[in-house]
Amino acid sequence: MTDSGHDITIRYLEPGDEAEWRRLWTGYLEFYETVLPDEVYRSSFDRMMQGNAGVANEYRGLLALVDGKPAGLVHYLFHRHGWKIENCCYLQDLFVDPAFRGTGLGRALIEAVYEKADAEGCPAVYWLTQEFNHTARQLYDRIGVLTPFIKYNRP
Repeated sequence: MTDSGHDITIRYLEPGDEAEWRRLWTGYLEFYETVLPDEVYRSSFDRMMQGNAGVANEYRGLLALVDGKPAGLVHYLFHRHGWKIENCCYLQDLFVDPAFRGTGLGRALIEAVYEKADAEGCPAVYWLTQEFNHTARQLYDRIGVLTPFIKYNRP
């Protein structure tokens, strides 16, 4: 149940979800002013289908349904870490359809990843966001801990 009283279900992505997943992920990418070729959409969805089926080192994806309607998604993966025995969980993408923001759905998606990580014996979950993503950071400040790390990319 969300803050607004709607029924929510969070479950693994399924093959029949591809069209709605594409709609949601396109919204996420548009926020970050990114356009990807169809080949990347196909590859990412296929990888998540494999990860959700238990293939190690593949991405996984969850879909949030509000009253049966796809309303949000989260992508994550597990990976080794040189400072830990257990794996870490990287929450790569999180998106809630604008019509469902402020309902608790973003928090529910993050908590669903926390639960999946706990089930895998993986206590460390982390994610990145852009500094200007003020709305999302209000949630992240309540559900996570801001670190002092700065990210660099290869030029």
